[in-house]
Amino acid sequence: MARYRDANCKLCRREGEKLFLKGHRCFTDKCAIERRGYAPGQHGQSRRFKVSNYGLQLREKQKVRRIYGLLENQFHNYYVTASGKVGVTGEILLQLLECRLDNLVFRLGFAASRKAARQLVRHRHFLIDGRIVDVPSYQVKPGQVIKVKDKSKTLDSIHDSLKEFAQTDLGWLSLNKAALEGQLLEVPKRQDIPITANEQLIVELYSK
Repeated sequence: MARYRDANCKLCRREGEKLFLKGHRCFTDKCAIERRGYAPGQHGQSRRFKVSNYGLQLREKQKVRRIYGLLENQFHNYYVTASGKVGVTGEILLQLLECRLDNLVFRLGFAASRKAARQLVRHRHFLIDGRIVDVPSYQVKPGQVIKVKDKSKTLDSIHDSLKEFAQTDLGWLSLNKAALEGQLLEVPKRQDIPITANEQLIVELYSK
């Protein structure tokens, strides 16, 4: 399956803000935004121009897509699914992204980044309600329990990530560090999703 293989820090610099793609490094002075807070490329420092409405919509879409580590076709498919449901399309889009298994593994602190979480899921380290699931895009439903497989409970990467994990107040998730398991309590509401994005701009972009 195709995936992004270039430097992650370029993505943050292009969007002009931290997307937290490299785990704990993003919280140190080694973060690319802290050292070079301008767009990558030869003319990154000299780019000064008025951004059109289309440009604003595109940048917002690219930012959210990169936060969750998706390719364009994958992201567009989520929009199509969200637009077919009853409710606010932008909010439903973010809810679908947040309920991905790899995102929840990251949110629970089992991985330092979504990219690392995706790798752990692919390598069959997690159970959903007692069953191994190795599909990062698996949509976790409220009430389902995400648990580290018994044979994987000694993985240093998981324990190191939990040690560095700064517990945020996510009322829609519960975490049991001792048992290395977590649960999705409910589908998060927009105000409970901790990303700064204007999802309405994405809806406007795709609805043209």
